Amino acid sequence: MNLKLLVPLIALSINTHGQNKYGLHPATLKEYNASIKSKPEKELVELKSVVPGIVLDIRYATKNNFTGAKVYNLARAYSRKPVAEALKKAQADFKQLGYGIKIYDAYRPYSATIKFFELMKGDTTYVASPYKGSKHNRGCALDMTIVDLKTKEELKMPSEYDSPVKESWPSSPVEDPVIRKNRETLISVMERNGFRVYETEWWHFDFIGWDKFEVMNIDFEELEKK
Repeated sequence: MNLKLLVPLIALSINTHGQNKYGLHPATLKEYNASIKSKPEKELVELKSVVPGIVLDIRYATKNNFTGAKVYNLARAYSRKPVAEALKKAQADFKQLGYGIKIYDAYRPYSATIKFFELMKGDTTYVASPYKGSKHNRGCALDMTIVDLKTKEELKMPSEYDSPVKESWPSSPVEDPVIRKNRETLISVMERNGFRVYETEWWHFDFIGWDKFEVMNIDFEELEKK
């Protein structure tokens, strides 16, 4: 399916009342701003402003992703405040091992979840269902890997990022001891700091407590204008 053809379809999927054909009412910028006045911990913050030395490689702002097209106009990595603070603690642990964090994706507008779902023709093995929304849409999920602080190179993992293959599953056997150790290090440090790895993606980590945050459909451009 051509992603360019999906864009007008997505625009029609969310009506003027915020409801869409999948039955969700993702929070708008106005609703988000109201929520953070009473609950400041719900604020979306840029990860690079909270986590020292973090590296960004926002693939959906490029054509280097599974869709083969740019999904975001801006290369940004936002998350809710508690998520960023937990990631900062994880970064400190990685640093002691000589590693740093590279982020592929963080907060993701709900409209992108619809795109991915329809592009994958409803297969939710590797993409979220728009009937529930993604934890990315809540600002509570991170796609990431680790890099060597000296060389700045990514550590070898069982598969490439965003690969819809069985090797991407955290439970899949890995023969190479170096790659196996790299994956174990990534997962163990993140889980020690309040995250849980997703069952089919070694790079995807959900913040424990994500259910306290709403699904949002706010573009990065809107966030930067508020």
